[in-house]
Amino acid sequence: MMMTASIATKHQRRSALDAAVILIIGMGFGRFAFTAVYPHMVEEGLLSLGEGSWAASANYAGYLLGAILGIRVQAHNAHRLCLAATAGTVLCLGFLGALDSSSIVIVVRGIAGIFSSLAMVSASLWLLEHRRHARGAPMLFGGVGIGIALSAELLVLGSRAGLHSHGLWLLLAVVSLLLALSAVPGLTAEGTDTLASTSGGARAKSTIGAWPLTAIYGLAGFGYIVTATYLPLLVKTALPDVNSAHVWAVFGLGAAPSCLLWHRVDNRMGTRKSLLINLTVQAIGVALPVVIPNAAGYLISALLVGATFMGTVTIAMPAGQRLAKASGANLMAKMTVVYSVGQIAGPLVANGFYARTHSFSWSLITAAVALVCGALISVSAPKT
Repeated sequence: MMMTASIATKHQRRSALDAAVILIIGMGFGRFAFTAVYPHMVEEGLLSLGEGSWAASANYAGYLLGAILGIRVQAHNAHRLCLAATAGTVLCLGFLGALDSSSIVIVVRGIAGIFSSLAMVSASLWLLEHRRHARGAPMLFGGVGIGIALSAELLVLGSRAGLHSHGLWLLLAVVSLLLALSAVPGLTAEGTDTLASTSGGARAKSTIGAWPLTAIYGLAGFGYIVTATYLPLLVKTALPDVNSAHVWAVFGLGAAPSCLLWHRVDNRMGTRKSLLINLTVQAIGVALPVVIPNAAGYLISALLVGATFMGTVTIAMPAGQRLAKASGANLMAKMTVVYSVGQIAGPLVANGFYARTHSFSWSLITAAVALVCGALISVSAPKT
């Protein structure tokens, strides 16, 4: 009996790790690494600020399309989509290492967004629904932060080695491929096996209904994305002697362990209160560069937003999965669709404000207000 339990625990940990690798690649590398490479591409003349905004928006539009496609994904087939999304991400990273046309870069970033979204939806479905390993949620979503931090430090090393943006993208592609190969055996061998339920005492149902939860998630997508897109560029402009990738690594390092923290807060305080605290802290982090426009302000902003934005996902996605059990709908994919809409709007709003004011201050303020609105909905929405 003890040996059987030990084997099951080992399989659970391996499943959580394999799912995390999918998000390290699909989200940390395939999606968010652009934020750290973006300043290099601008400096090299490959992209203008406006073209970078379009590339970001194309990526978020692709993320939206991927989420829409993901609505039809079934949990028992999710492992196949994990593999496809990972392979597509590696290819997109490789293509970016060979492109000089800004318009094609924008197209590839759009395609990469599709794969990132499918990675998020499929990895979540595979681990939380098919493998029934709810306790693995912190490791799963922590993969995004690990991917951000790892890719940022790889980019720092690549820059020190004299690599330009093309070489940096190729470096990310090679490392992503190696990581992907480590996850393939677990996904293919266990793709049709279901673990025993390990909900770990999670609440039987969310205290927030599907529509309020989805609205909060959309506001969260809008709220964090300006910081996530432009923080390294802000740092590089204001502090030219500081390697902006280090600041981005702080963002990722804040995200990775925060998933466990917010998972525990959610289990102890419930979805409502945990979202209220999470979104309030995140709003403070987003607005901080406006109040303290110096190195300390940028670093604390990176830490606060990094330590909360994936926490929002860790709280909201399992809540959506619990609600989906009652309705039979793929609520996690629908939430990802709304999250994507918020992310598309963020860079467009930021670009519009910047064109008029040559500053990101109003964009950050607007984003912080959106997060505060989400926090208010979390405590005012009718109980389920």
